[in-house]
Amino acid sequence: MTIVKHELKQGKTSFLIWTAVIGFLLMVCVFLFPEMKGQMESISDTFASMGSFTAAFGMDRLNFGTLIGFYAIECGNILGLGGAFYAVLCAVGILAKEEKDKTAEFLLVHPVSRIRIITEKLIAVFIQITALNLIIYAVSVGSMTMIGEEIPWKEVNLLHLAYYLLQIELLGICFGISAFLRKGSMGVGLGIATMMYFLNLIANITESAEFLKYITPFGYCEGADIVSNGKLDGTMVTIGIVMGIIGITVAYLHYTRKDIH
Repeated sequence: MTIVKHELKQGKTSFLIWTAVIGFLLMVCVFLFPEMKGQMESISDTFASMGSFTAAFGMDRLNFGTLIGFYAIECGNILGLGGAFYAVLCAVGILAKEEKDKTAEFLLVHPVSRIRIITEKLIAVFIQITALNLIIYAVSVGSMTMIGEEIPWKEVNLLHLAYYLLQIELLGICFGISAFLRKGSMGVGLGIATMMYFLNLIANITESAEFLKYITPFGYCEGADIVSNGKLDGTMVTIGIVMGIIGITVAYLHYTRKDIH
């Protein structure tokens, strides 16, 4: 597991920064709820009458006066975008950086197969994303406990599970893309995450574009749907898992045959 340890060591600073930023923003967001709770009822009515804008974020179907309604929208955006950006940045350059940093020749002369290299790099990214989610989950639950609100465990757990699955799906897709890159590109990863986010907004606004929810992982992370239904959409989650597996499979197939310079 030498490569795993090396990748974790290299990504330690990035991991700490992203975890600290996302955790801090979530904590601040939760701490704001008691101060704003009394104003949330009127705000909910205002948002509900704003048409397409509220539909895009699902704000017309959630009560801002409840902790879970507030959390699903305000904290959901932090979890969604922050987690997605971190996942794609970890995955999109993980295989390409050996060529970019001119270390591929040094790595490949060692008695280690390309399959092992791919596997250990994949494990390292998976560990980082899982650790980030466990920490921010603890921060969120701890913050809710500190403000004295009753924690809606089922909905909170489902929301965090959905965003974790989103990150794993993006990990798989970007891991596959990384096998084709010769110079790791943050822009590619950030572009994919941003595109997926806006595809979900478009699907929320326009009924004729609802099919986009089956393309973007943000489709099964919709807070309003999770809170209303009390479960994740099994079909969307399954499609997401399949897309992630395809990305990882492509990475193995291409990288093992790739002419690495």
